[in-house]
Amino acid sequence: MKAVINGVSIHYEITGNGPDMLVLHGWAGCINSMAPIIQEYSKNYRVIAIDFPNHGDSDTALDWDVTEYMENLYSFITELKLKDITVISHSFGGRVAILLSSTHPRLVKKLILIDSGGIIPKRNIKYYVKLYGYKIGKQFMKLAIRNKEEYNKWLDTERKKRGSNDYNALSPELRGTFIKIINQNLKPYLKNITAPTLILWGEFDNSTPVYMGKILNKGIKYSTLYILENTGHFSYLDDFASTKKHIDKFLEI
Repeated sequence: MKAVINGVSIHYEITGNGPDMLVLHGWAGCINSMAPIIQEYSKNYRVIAIDFPNHGDSDTALDWDVTEYMENLYSFITELKLKDITVISHSFGGRVAILLSSTHPRLVKKLILIDSGGIIPKRNIKYYVKLYGYKIGKQFMKLAIRNKEEYNKWLDTERKKRGSNDYNALSPELRGTFIKIINQNLKPYLKNITAPTLILWGEFDNSTPVYMGKILNKGIKYSTLYILENTGHFSYLDDFASTKKHIDKFLEI
C-alpha cells in the first residue's frame, strides 16, 4: 500500500488485527528487515510497518534529519488515525521512535527500542586529530589540485577511506542526510518519554555499543534494559527466541 504524506510517497503494510503496533526498521533496511517481528505480533496486534523515505519502496527525500523523518511519520500516523500505539523499533528506527515518543507522548502507549541509535558516540583525541587533519588536507588539496575533476576524484577516494561502510554504500545525494542523522543528539529528549519502555541490546553490538543502551535506560524514566548474550547489532535476528520472551513479558502476552 502507498500513502502520500506531505508530498512523499510512503510504502506500508498492515497485517493482523487488534491494537495498533507500529514497526520501524533500521538504516538501509526495509519492512522485510523486521519480518520475524511482524509475523509474530500480527497474531495479537494490527501491525503497521513502513518503509522510511529513502528506503524500500518509499520515495527519496534529500537532506532530512531525524526531526523531519519524525514529522513525516507523525503525519502518516495522523492520516491512518492510529492511536494508543505500541512502537517496536530497531537502530535508526529507534531514533525516530525516541523523538516521536518524546514530542507526542499521548500517541505512544508502549515503546520498544532494539539496538537503538540516538546517542552521540564517545570520541577520543585520535578521532578529532583524524577529523581536523582531513579538513585541513581538503583545503590544501583544493589549492594544490586546480583541475576540478581531479580534485573531486581525490576527495571521493579520501571519503571512501575514512567513511563508514554505511556512509560509503550511500549515493552522494544521501550522504548529507546520513551525516545529519548520526550527528543529531537525542539524549535531551529522553526525559520527556513517559511511555513504559523496553530496551533490548546486543552484547557484542559494534554499531551502537552497549553503553548507549545504558544511557537510554538511565534517561528514560520508565524503562528496563536487557542485554542479549552473544548477539550483535541485529540482536532480534541473532536470538529471536530471547527477543520474543522479553517482548511478550513486556506486552503481557
